[in-house]
Amino acid sequence: MAHVVLFHSILGLRPVEGEIAAVFEADGHTVTLPDLYNGKSADDYDAGFAIKREISDEEISARATAALESVPDDAVLSGVSFGTMMASRFAAQRPQTAGLLFFAGVAPWFAQPRAGLPVSAHVARPDPFDDEDYFSDWLKTSGDADVALHRYEGAGHYFLDPSLDDYNEAAAKLCLDRSRDFLKSL
Repeated sequence: MAHVVLFHSILGLRPVEGEIAAVFEADGHTVTLPDLYNGKSADDYDAGFAIKREISDEEISARATAALESVPDDAVLSGVSFGTMMASRFAAQRPQTAGLLFFAGVAPWFAQPRAGLPVSAHVARPDPFDDEDYFSDWLKTSGDADVALHRYEGAGHYFLDPSLDDYNEAAAKLCLDRSRDFLKSL
């Protein structure tokens, strides 16, 4: 079974990340949920960005680094929207990463991903934060990684979170089913 590190969105660590973790744990995986905001969270994106600015990128990075000290080198790195940046960044530093699992966005590659690296990304179409060219370019720069980009028509940005207007029940179910299959394949 996999050890998954799930970095939260710009909104902070909220109940939905715990719900995602519970789905994976029910399949026998271990999930680590770093709290990069030290207990703070937001109900909207503007407030989330304000928390991030208040804490600082340096402190958030230090908290993420500390969280990774206790997980296996081959952990699956995962993130939601802003959290995909953390997952992508640390994958560049952890060559034994078993896979990348992105929700509600994709992050630029901080280093060319290794050939065959399993990557599963789940993004709304259209996504309000990135245009379609961004996703095309991201795929083109993925090198020889084994990338699957799943798009969810008409879903909101963070379509997994039932507390947000973005929520889309059908897309959330399909995304979690695909993610469970991805983790089982590793």
